[in-house]
Amino acid sequence: MADEPNDPSDPHDAKPKLGLKKTDSVRDPRRKPVRALTAPFRSEKALMQDKQTAWQAPAPTTRGADEAQRATPAKASSRERHAQRGIERAARVIEPRPTPASNPVRTPPTPPPPPPRSSDRPAPPPPQRAPAPRALHAEGVRISKLITERGLASRREADDWIAAGWVRVNGAMAVLGQRVPIDQHLDIDTRAKTEQARQMTVLLNKPVGYVSGQAEDGYEPAIVLVKPANRWAGDMTGVEFHPGHLRSLVAAGRLDIDSTGLLVLTQDGRVAKTLIGDESRVEKEYLVRVAYKGEGSLPEEMMERLRFGITLDNVELKPARVSWQNEEQLRIVLREGRKRQIRRMCELVGLQVLGLKRVRIGSVSLGPLPVGQWRYLGEAERFI
Repeated sequence: MADEPNDPSDPHDAKPKLGLKKTDSVRDPRRKPVRALTAPFRSEKALMQDKQTAWQAPAPTTRGADEAQRATPAKASSRERHAQRGIERAARVIEPRPTPASNPVRTPPTPPPPPPRSSDRPAPPPPQRAPAPRALHAEGVRISKLITERGLASRREADDWIAAGWVRVNGAMAVLGQRVPIDQHLDIDTRAKTEQARQMTVLLNKPVGYVSGQAEDGYEPAIVLVKPANRWAGDMTGVEFHPGHLRSLVAAGRLDIDSTGLLVLTQDGRVAKTLIGDESRVEKEYLVRVAYKGEGSLPEEMMERLRFGITLDNVELKPARVSWQNEEQLRIVLREGRKRQIRRMCELVGLQVLGLKRVRIGSVSLGPLPVGQWRYLGEAERFI
């Protein structure tokens, strides 16, 4: 059965017509009309008329829009940007990678250190001392040693005199370290003698329990007793006490902490050298209370050994004068002073020392000076 033609009046049987969608918007006359694939055929004349109409239509523009367009550069389209990115990627792929040898690793430059602050600036170098003049004599003895050997001053005092310019050799000022013949005449300035005369020497009757030198094992030094309150009332020197008299005051010879008696404290290097120098010949007299450990009394041969024949620290002692002061006390006179010498000597012959007191140094005696008190050495007093 043949199909009957559709009734154009029947809306259900009517075929839809292909064409452009209707829109309410007004088309821009400058744009070229889009030709649909199913658009109805138009003649060339009609198309030309449409183009002429679009070209002749004035473009809606304003003065402000034109100025904005001239001021703002035209942006590239998305297609152009996409193409540019593709070209850049291709260039990165094609470009060969540099080798480590041709492109070494670059380290960032080290920034310069900040300028030093005033507190961080290094201190200026200390001024260099001018070199001492060369010795005038290649041979001979040093001037400071020569002064000491002549008994004029201690080595330290001699160096101070030379540094102060108080020593002259043949009219020229001496220098430290200068050597001269041993018989060279030296000119000593009177100011050196005046300075030396101000140095004080103190005689102290040291009690038991004080050390002669620096404090040790919790015991105080004997110098703490040299103060106005402990000065002996019988001191006839007339010297007024001054705190400066305690400066550089040292013991010239020691007494054990268990010993008592005469202790010399001095600022004068000559006195110290006279009493404790290696070549000292000054006598020191002691009273020693002893007890014999054996039966009866001390044999006479042991007394002779005390006088001479004892060796301490592999050194033979110098002869000593030893006698009985009474039945319990010895009188011993030495010309040297080793550590705990008398106690060690007595121990070797069987004697126990119960007490030890020094009563004389040279020609200076302890006398009536009470224990724990002191006095100045008089101008007329000499140890030798």
